[in-house]
Amino acid sequence: MTTTAEQAPPARRRGVVGTRVRHTLGRLLVTLARSVAIFVPVFLVATFVTFALRSMSGLSPARIQLGEEATPEAIARVEAQWGLDRPFLVQYWDWFTGVLHGQLGTSWTNGADISTLIGLGLGVSLSVATFALIIGVVLGFTLGTLAALKRTTWIDRAITGFVTLISVMPAFVVGIVLVAVFAVGLHLFPSAGYIPAEQGFGPWLAHITLPALALSFDVVADVARQLRGSLVAAYRENYVTGAVVRGLSPRRIFLGHVLRNGIGPALATLGLKFPALVGASVVTEWIFGLQGFGRFANDSAQAGDVPAVQGVLVVSIVLVVLFNLIVNLVLARVTPASQRGV
Repeated sequence: MTTTAEQAPPARRRGVVGTRVRHTLGRLLVTLARSVAIFVPVFLVATFVTFALRSMSGLSPARIQLGEEATPEAIARVEAQWGLDRPFLVQYWDWFTGVLHGQLGTSWTNGADISTLIGLGLGVSLSVATFALIIGVVLGFTLGTLAALKRTTWIDRAITGFVTLISVMPAFVVGIVLVAVFAVGLHLFPSAGYIPAEQGFGPWLAHITLPALALSFDVVADVARQLRGSLVAAYRENYVTGAVVRGLSPRRIFLGHVLRNGIGPALATLGLKFPALVGASVVTEWIFGLQGFGRFANDSAQAGDVPAVQGVLVVSIVLVVLFNLIVNLVLARVTPASQRGV
């Protein structure tokens, strides 16, 4: 009897832990199912609109290959070679099934595989964007938390003023200043170029640090402002007042109640920031001499290479969908409101 009594509490604890794990996994699966149910139709509609842009643009590979003086017969012959003389829905279905297999088509300008071209530039942009996001999250969360903890003090006002200042500074201006100070003046970082991580972690990190810093200012500002506002609002809630009355320590109140309830808006902000960092960095890539995803998109648009532009849009859609899915899963795990199904 004694042995059974001594073994009962650990067994109950294991049962409670197992129940919590199953509850957490079930909640994450429900969130995943809801997100997929939303994102799949969005992806289908977005890809259809993306493909329809070619017909609406009036562009043709014959114009690029043969010039503006091409005869109608020559144009028809080239378009037939590219399969553009088939019905629109047939063209879309062939293109969409290729997209599902990772095949984004062939470039009109040089006949190269678009998936390969995008992959080369995407590796550069993902490296810079990921590092920029890490810098933005670390600094943004630090500044936002400190401003909320020191609200209405000079520290709060100083952080608010600094965040407001960097939020209005364009990335290309920041990039030029960083190059002038840290590359040309202090010789701490290379001013341009890119080295893959496979050729050495140190050189790779050195080449992406300045462009990542230039892109991170906007992330720092948005995260800090969102987090500061939501944390201050959380401190005014009744459950925080109740925790103070119960005698909980300030640290436990902040970590267990304020931060978990106030972190949601800041995390939601990141859902759109990362894809924007990948696709909207063309000016920064020009400054630092990077052949990235944004620069490839810009060059393709200027050349009228519609399949390449379509490939860029598809990849951008996938990045937005995947990153927002990750953010939703994190929110479902972290924030109490989502755990209650609110």
